[in-house]
Amino acid sequence: MEMRRVTEAEAAAFDRDGWAHLPGLVDPATVADLAERARARLASRTTRHAGRVDEAFGQSRDVAAEDERFGAVMTAFGPSAVELLHGVAAVRVQVSNLLVKEPGEHGETAFHQDFPWMPMDRSAMLTLWLALVDVPAEMGSLRFFTGSHTRGLLGRSFLRAGDDQLSVHPWLREHDLSPPLDLAAGDATVHHSLTVHGAPANRLGRARLSFTATYFDAATLYTGAPYAQTDGLGLTVNEPFEHERFPCLRP
Repeated sequence: MEMRRVTEAEAAAFDRDGWAHLPGLVDPATVADLAERARARLASRTTRHAGRVDEAFGQSRDVAAEDERFGAVMTAFGPSAVELLHGVAAVRVQVSNLLVKEPGEHGETAFHQDFPWMPMDRSAMLTLWLALVDVPAEMGSLRFFTGSHTRGLLGRSFLRAGDDQLSVHPWLREHDLSPPLDLAAGDATVHHSLTVHGAPANRLGRARLSFTATYFDAATLYTGAPYAQTDGLGLTVNEPFEHERFPCLRP
């Protein structure tokens, strides 16, 4: 597979805005193969609309641990994740995921931050969102409140109706909302864990398919806060995430 590194301009945009557009990140042949693998895997998913998140998109978690092709993509982006998170020596992978937003089945993704749920002592974390098919804006590409990562922790979403960040914090409109993005297969976006983001419903007649991987500072310490992914793993409070579930990647 071929994956380019992020540019200095893209790293500067991420630092300033809390998100960046990464066109042509992965080569077309690799993305076409990933899309076929994603369709096969997502076809077997059984969890549908178990909660508010599932009303926004379907998902198949930890795909990179179970499919070496997705694992290669996850690993290849590690050095870029280190560069984007400015000042970290290495990153760990928090989760990899396949996401599908079906027309007529899934609605909008409410505006939210990723970090408020995490059992971690620092917010140096980002998510790569890779389009596996062409994703025009009408299909529900992500949108971001530019600079909102500078506002700190704004609270959890997806607990109850009306708890999206824009409803709870209407002053977020002081920040520019990123323009609708038309993504080609192999294009990506990347956003900070504190950046408020969401996506409209898919209004086209085919599924939106994407691969995501979330990376965090390898020096992060475990807080012990309840979280389904980490409960029962035997992690030690106030120690790093030394566990096979969180592979460490270096430049």
